[in-house]
Amino acid sequence: MAGARVAVAGAGLAGLAASLELRRLGFEVEVFERSRLVGGKAASFEAGGAGVDTGQHVFLGCFDEWLAMARELGMLDELHLQDRFEVRLLAPGRGSVRLRAGRLPSPGHLLPALIGHRFLGWSGRLQVARALLAARREGNQRPEESLAGWLDRHGQGRAAREAFWEPFMVPALNAPLEEAPAADGRFVITTAFLGPASASRIGWTRGPLGRVAEAAAQRAGGVHLRTPVTALEIERGRLVAVEAGGRHAVDGAVLALPPDTLARLLEDPGRLGVHGLERLRPQPIVDVHLWYDEKSLELGFAALLGSPVQWVFEKEPGHLCCSLSAAAELVGRPQEELGELCHRELCRVLEPLRTVRPRRTLVTRDPQATYVAPPGATRAGPGTVVPNLTIAGAWTDTGWPATMESAVRSGKTAARVLAERLAPAASREGELVA
Repeated sequence: MAGARVAVAGAGLAGLAASLELRRLGFEVEVFERSRLVGGKAASFEAGGAGVDTGQHVFLGCFDEWLAMARELGMLDELHLQDRFEVRLLAPGRGSVRLRAGRLPSPGHLLPALIGHRFLGWSGRLQVARALLAARREGNQRPEESLAGWLDRHGQGRAAREAFWEPFMVPALNAPLEEAPAADGRFVITTAFLGPASASRIGWTRGPLGRVAEAAAQRAGGVHLRTPVTALEIERGRLVAVEAGGRHAVDGAVLALPPDTLARLLEDPGRLGVHGLERLRPQPIVDVHLWYDEKSLELGFAALLGSPVQWVFEKEPGHLCCSLSAAAELVGRPQEELGELCHRELCRVLEPLRTVRPRRTLVTRDPQATYVAPPGATRAGPGTVVPNLTIAGAWTDTGWPATMESAVRSGKTAARVLAERLAPAASREGELVA
């Protein structure tokens, strides 16, 4: 139905991906975003002359759709992707270890990293290896099992949890091990760790992440900021208009909104065939930026063991960003307290910082950074009972945990489903005219 008018509610990665796909398919697109920024969870803003992301994001080499989107936008130069998996782990009083994948085919490429992980001890190394292989063999036989339960069932001891599973899985799923579904954990293991050797490579943006979103917005059609979609007009089972600072007649729409916002807009989600929104659990992320007068620590990025700070990134010389995932107990604390907490944690593992103080602190926090479906719960797909209305979001059922990859996949899928549903309507109209 080329030339049809489609509204997209939300200019996060899911909404922008949907808009790009719809434009590629020949639709006229109008994007409505309640914020002053595009990018949603992947937006950026300027603070004191520095570009700051609303949340620190990393991606993996297996994020095919996210990388394809960046390539399409001509933004690959804004991204850095390792040539192979490499991570530095810091532990108070124990120094550091650097895990680096080898050149063997998967899963042999992980052997050098696992053997070199002295914080695990030999018992922990064997436990992790057994669990990795078990994840490859198993299907989703226990859908109501948590990741913590799965680790218990596979004999993962304290060292394995603290030095491997917690630093990698809690940030990857943005959930405590007790709340994360085992199925999501096994997906990360089999897709990233046990997929092709290139899949586990870690990537990040060289500059503010929001630049990618801004590049997408320039191609997404008309983008209206500070203009949320507040109502839907449905007649005879079809969407005919959206209310967003005025009435906009449309041929269809993609709603790329957080679950709570979507539920309010739909009023009765179940009546429209959208189920399970009330079971999704919001998970917060806190990022604490600290600026020091010190020269570069040549840190790059590293994981902290036994700390509420899972990862620290050296954004530029003297600028460190501490990332705290699944931070329900910390998200509401004052900026000064969070700054002191992170400075203290960094001093435990980075000796050059023990004699200095940060000259500036900035905290970004998102109480609803991601949504996790509890073990056994299902996530909504792109369709609704209204044929010309679809939904998107990292939290939807894409087969992936809530990540940038899931957001992009959901947007593309919602756009394609909508296009397929609109095509029969266009064919019927053509038949009537004939």
